[in-house]
Amino acid sequence: MEDEKDYALPEFDTGEKDNSRRNFLKQSTLLTAIALTPGTAIKAADMRVDEKIAEAFEKMPVKLEVNGVAHNLSVEPRATLLDILREQLDLTGTKKGCDHGQCGACTVHVDGHRVNSCLTLGVMASGKKITTIEGLAKGDELHPMQEAFLKHDGFQCGYCTPGQIMSAVACIREGHANSEMEIREYMSGNICRCGAYPNIVNAIQEVKEGGHAV
Repeated sequence: MEDEKDYALPEFDTGEKDNSRRNFLKQSTLLTAIALTPGTAIKAADMRVDEKIAEAFEKMPVKLEVNGVAHNLSVEPRATLLDILREQLDLTGTKKGCDHGQCGACTVHVDGHRVNSCLTLGVMASGKKITTIEGLAKGDELHPMQEAFLKHDGFQCGYCTPGQIMSAVACIREGHANSEMEIREYMSGNICRCGAYPNIVNAIQEVKEGGHAV
């Protein structure tokens, strides 16, 4: 008959040895994970840290007067006026469309002249007066061009509308709203994918013929 002790269950130590073993396994797993981390991931993390440090040193002071309110900002030299308006000043009425100056959705006025804010660096606008779609109305009183767009249904989805209205106001101020063809020519930088062009022209003509101050 075989010795019964050969069938005895092994004894388990549930004390400090077990805790030490568990800690060792945790540390080993962590070290293995770090060792197996791709070098590209580590480099990417390092690059993100470097970018944050660079941003802190690269930022420049910029003074902007936006819709009559003075702002002292710290911006990156490569930041566009569009991104500063939307991300730092929370003026999201100005839309980001193509981001290449081809659709006109980002049109604002800089010292009274219309510009594509996606192509204008924020540092270039320092010391200048900026007007966005939020600055046209006087409180609850809409600008005549805004009222005309509503009356003539000059928008459908509405995404291009802020840029259309800013360009429409500038079109009259520039003296380029004397005929339908002239309006179409000088509004050609603003694209409406919904095709509301005839209504936009009608709105501009009404404001021009009505002699409203723009």
